[in-house]
Amino acid sequence: MIYTRLTKKALSLCFRVHKDQLDKSGMPYVFHPFHLAESMTDELSTVCALLHDVVEDSHMTFDDLAAEGFPEEVIASLRLLTHADGVAYFDYVKALSNDPIARQVKIADLRHNSDLTRLDTVDEWALRRQEKYRQALALLGAE
Repeated sequence: MIYTRLTKKALSLCFRVHKDQLDKSGMPYVFHPFHLAESMTDELSTVCALLHDVVEDSHMTFDDLAAEGFPEEVIASLRLLTHADGVAYFDYVKALSNDPIARQVKIADLRHNSDLTRLDTVDEWALRRQEKYRQALALLGAE
């Protein structure tokens, strides 16, 4: 993990937002963004990895993130990483593909979410989801 003033702020916010949430296998959800952040190579992608689900999964808004002091470059990438209601999944993936930070974080997100060993039970739904994520990785040129 890269530790700077900004990444530590993101780490703290990530924990506050996700600390009581669980993932699909019942594990603390916060491990997921922490895992993504560990694979990032610079400050801004680390911050985005930590915050990539904050707006989708909490009461936080992009304005709240700006008020917390996160730079516009981070917020712009987070807007792309946040899957808006009513947007088809692959349109969402295509829209973020040209932003280097959003693309890097999304690739890490898809790879981690495709790891079936994280699940206690691998059912048909999990296999369909893994295939969808494989297609998204191919769309991002990362398969």
